[in-house]
Amino acid sequence: MNLPGRRAGVSPRAGQGGMPGRAIVPETVAIRRRPLLLGPVWWGLLPAAMWCPRSAWAGTQAEEPLADAVRSALSAAVAQNAPPKPTFSDIEERLVYLKWLGEMSGRLKKRKAEHVTRIEFLETVWYEAKRAGLDPALLLGLIQVESGFRKYAISVAGARGYMQVMPFWARLIGDGDVSRLFHMQTNLRFGCVILRHYIDRERGDLFLALGRYNGSRGRAEYPNLVFGARRAWEYKPR
Repeated sequence: MNLPGRRAGVSPRAGQGGMPGRAIVPETVAIRRRPLLLGPVWWGLLPAAMWCPRSAWAGTQAEEPLADAVRSALSAAVAQNAPPKPTFSDIEERLVYLKWLGEMSGRLKKRKAEHVTRIEFLETVWYEAKRAGLDPALLLGLIQVESGFRKYAISVAGARGYMQVMPFWARLIGDGDVSRLFHMQTNLRFGCVILRHYIDRERGDLFLALGRYNGSRGRAEYPNLVFGARRAWEYKPR
């Protein structure tokens, strides 16, 4: 397994702070998974605007035994405290990032109306995606499918937060405090580290890795949903 530590454009150890000791969790809303009514072939025909599920899409992700080396690597990747502040090698790279941030902020405005909250969320998405070697558009698409961008979403399977992280991960590679999965950066950190682990485990096969993340490995519905949602968040620098 090749979990990323420091990636280009990201300074994982810069600054102090990062994830809190304990999150204060307000009242949450349990949500149910909707059944799929269309066959896999139809997902590619639907426009990007329709990829807006109102329910969280958390499957029955299985708790699997981890080798000691894998557990240690995942724990270390999750434990690193770093505020989501990127660094850039030149002004051009920084300008591309700022343009991405502005474009994504406009697209996300209907879902997150408060400007400061929206920018903080996008900064964290970009930071954690780059840190784990993931495409920010893929991450946004996955969050859209998993939780509909709801911070305190809980599925009937018990998965929590933006990336619908299952509670057993807090015990396996965290400090056991499940309430921290509702903290934004903690949830995104766990989700990115877990997805990166599955991609490495599937030797780069994103289709199978997404299926494993959802607990439906080998089935097309969930990966196709994420791939479809990703199209709405793709960005090409002008």
